[in-house]
Amino acid sequence: MHERSSVGELAKQLRGELDRYSPGEKLPSSRSLVERFRVSPVTVSRALAQLAAEGLVVTRPGAGAFRARPHGRAAPAGDTAWQEVALSADATAELVPRSVDASGVLVSLAAPSPGVIEFNGGYLHPSLQPERAMAAALSRAGRRPGAWGRPPMEGLPELREWFARSIGGAVTAAEVLITSGGQSALTTALRALAPPGAPVLVESPTYPGMLAIARAAGLRPVPVPVDADGVKPDLLADAFRASGARVFVCQPLFQNPTGAVLAPQRRGEVLRIAREAGAFVVEDDFVRRLVHEDAGPLPRPLAADDVDGVVVHVCSLTKATSPSFRVSALAARGPVLERLRAIQVVDTFFVPRPLQEAALELVGSPAWPRHLRAVSAELRTRRDAMTSALRARLPELALPHIPSGGYHLWLRLPGGTGGTSEAFGPGGESALAAAALRAGVAITPGRPYFSAEPPAGHLRLSFAAVAGTGEIAEGVRRLRAACDEVFSAPGGRTAPGA
Repeated sequence: MHERSSVGELAKQLRGELDRYSPGEKLPSSRSLVERFRVSPVTVSRALAQLAAEGLVVTRPGAGAFRARPHGRAAPAGDTAWQEVALSADATAELVPRSVDASGVLVSLAAPSPGVIEFNGGYLHPSLQPERAMAAALSRAGRRPGAWGRPPMEGLPELREWFARSIGGAVTAAEVLITSGGQSALTTALRALAPPGAPVLVESPTYPGMLAIARAAGLRPVPVPVDADGVKPDLLADAFRASGARVFVCQPLFQNPTGAVLAPQRRGEVLRIAREAGAFVVEDDFVRRLVHEDAGPLPRPLAADDVDGVVVHVCSLTKATSPSFRVSALAARGPVLERLRAIQVVDTFFVPRPLQEAALELVGSPAWPRHLRAVSAELRTRRDAMTSALRARLPELALPHIPSGGYHLWLRLPGGTGGTSEAFGPGGESALAAAALRAGVAITPGRPYFSAEPPAGHLRLSFAAVAGTGEIAEGVRRLRAACDEVFSAPGGRTAPGA
């Protein structure tokens, strides 16, 4: 069972037993709770902390946990209806919508219920995260002289130098800014490069979090189709001419969600087309460190081959470590670098120095290359296990491309167009996702990955957020049951192999 599930269940159990104790009365010791519920001391500590945050218990170091005394009368609920008018009264709202839709992001961030297999996760399972190495790095970092002081606004010089070397080419430390995660870096880049109301070219399909960033900034995403070799240069040129956009956001390596790698013959074309359009290319190099064991040599980042300052490069340590290890870099050349720096300073001041110091300790330790090799081998094993299970149990789901990096597969539903599947009936993706959840597996519908009408129904399945190949096999079995349920529903038809 996942630790987070154990914590929630223990907190629920203790919450139900609080009435046995008078206000101020001491609860059983942590040791007795460990023995009674057969959980770890960490689980007990986190469950008590959850109850303390709810105001139900009070913890006193060295003394234990006590039932909290009741608070006074609850404050009146108030009336917030006035906000609906205030938030929609902007005269420019029709031109630049200000509402923020986080649904596409929450799909990969929300923790599933206990017992649900997580095929929708966007991060490594805890068993794949370098927890010991990160803990050791953070411990060493905390003892560095000046580790708790204010860092340089642009980031620690040594960390900027490390990122510059990892990007390669002519990129220097002076052209790198340290940021708090890739999402933050992308937000800074789009705010710097495009004014509200402007069009921004995006790959189609593309990462929902990027679409959410663009829309939250009042930008208009314009899709450019992607195939097995990445974005199509002729359509990119057409999109620049038709829209007048001055920004194109792309993921040239193991694109999310298709897994495509931009073909060598297209790399120079993309840069040339953007340069002729007087536009920037925002390169989101998000999973370079999650390459699979059987992949060949990787192409360099576009930024490494860019001498004219066309590319604004984003890369991060988060995907290869932990969701909470939010250290990333923005690299750019020319006057745009100062604008990026100014926006970051205004928004966040700087990335906390202890986290930067810990990142330096981690990437400079022998544990780092060992971790990357282990993850590379395990991701290949999991990818192959999921691919084999899908082909055996769900042959009707098309798998046009098997990536050699990243953490997911992109599947096309049979039949239909416009985000539905004839075989699954109207709204096939959402119906299948709901049936899958009832069967005990969380999947990601494809619709949020498109900024316009999709050409077909799709699913994205992650193999990195589960415990191992056993969960992958069981998850695919549950997905088969969900497909059978949807196929056999009124308006559906019998599934192949059912």
